[in-house]
Parts: sequence; structure tokens; C-alpha cells
Amino acid sequence: MNRFAPRLLLLVLPLLAASAHAADALAQIKAAGVLKIGTEGSYPPFTFHDASGKLVGFDVELAEALAQKLGVKPQFVEGKWDGLIAGLDVARYDVVINEVSITPARQTKYDFSAPYIVSKAALIVRSDNHSIKSFADLKGKKSPNSLTSNFARLAQANGAEVIPVQGFNESVELLLSGRADATINDSLSFFDFKKHQPNAPLKVAAYEANAESAGVVLRKGNPALVSAINQALGQIRADGTYRRLSLKYFGEDVSP
Repeated sequence: MNRFAPRLLLLVLPLLAASAHAADALAQIKAAGVLKIGTEGSYPPFTFHDASGKLVGFDVELAEALAQKLGVKPQFVEGKWDGLIAGLDVARYDVVINEVSITPARQTKYDFSAPYIVSKAALIVRSDNHSIKSFADLKGKKSPNSLTSNFARLAQANGAEVIPVQGFNESVELLLSGRADATINDSLSFFDFKKHQPNAPLKVAAYEANAESAGVVLRKGNPALVSAINQALGQIRADGTYRRLSLKYFGEDVSP
């Protein structure tokens, strides 16, 4: 008898189990009848709470439509941005839908659906600020951002001191109160903010040249689930749901 066989078996069995788990992710979701969705809940107009406390937003309604196309119910699990994507690693949820930009660094560890929205980073300052006109002017300035966001990395790359916050609203509050000089944030979030608070003394000083695409984030090794989500996104576009949500939250079609 090969004395190494039991050891090899002990090593191989967990790998086989993990592979089977990945392959069965879609089947498990359908069997449970629930799609667990990680989201922030503090990032308007994508995912936030309205005056009644209800979780709403473009990404929230898109996720609800996505779950419906998959034939299951949505179950939202809220978490802070800096640990949101990592929640996939411990299976807190099946997917993350929170306008997560598709980047090469993230793609090395996670799978993404096809893009479902595009937006540009905006450099936001107070209306009376005439010294910050470009991203390069951020050198030595204070910019509130979620630490692990693309916006924080862009601010740091331009020499800004990043003040850690938990979302767009907190960034804007620090900026309005004069405790920060500028913030780099999502242009669509800013447009939504100005729609609700047109008299707020804030303006966009500059836009990033390249738009970023966001997608649904999943654990690696779930091709059937990725395919099903992409198919559902296609159906949402085809039946007019995507356009309706775009007009509701942005006043225009924001599809890729």
C-alpha cells in the first residue's frame, strides 16, 4: 500500500469539495430561493436609505430585478465599503452590487459580470474655491474618501492627504464644513446630490478623462452564475427596466 495515498487523499478531497461548491453556486442559490447581495447602503443614488429608512437606489433596484430574472428573492446584507468586497471571501453573500469598478487588480481575485454602468471620477470643491482647478492641484490638500476606493488611490496619486470616511455623504459633509479641501467622487453621485440640493455651494472642478465601468462582483470559479447574471442583465436591458431605472435616478441612460 502506498503510504502517501492517505495524505494525498486528505489534500485532494478539500479541493474537490471547493470545486463542487463553486460549480454548484447557481444551483444552491436557486435551491435556497435567495440571492444574497452585499451592498453599502450609504452611497446615493446607488444604494442608500430613504426618509422612511427603506434601502433604495439604482443598484438596489437593479439587484432586485436581477434576482427576479434568476427566479429568486433578493436578500441585502449591508456593510462598510472598506470590507464590503472581502465579505465575498467568507461567503457573507453571493455577490456584491455597489457600483464596484472593474479593475485589473480586482479581477485577479474576483470575477465580474459584464459592465452595467459607466461613470467618471469628479473632482468636487466648494463653489468659492478657485485654487483647485485640476487633479494636479490636489497636492498637499485634504481629500475625504473611503480608503480602499479607486477615488482614494487617485487622490493619493495626485499628492492629496486622504481623510478616511465611510461614504459620499460624509465626504460632502467634511467639504461643506471646511474640514477638507476637495473630494474625488463619482460624478453620478454628485449629479444626484445637486438634484436634491441645488443650492449646495459645491461644484465640479475637473473630470477624470477616462470613464470607469462597474459590474456585479462574484467569487472566482462560478462560471454558471456569471453567465446567468449576464443573461439576466441582458434581459433587464431588453425589457426596458434598465432605461426606466436610469431615467429615475440619473435623468439619462447610463448604460455602458
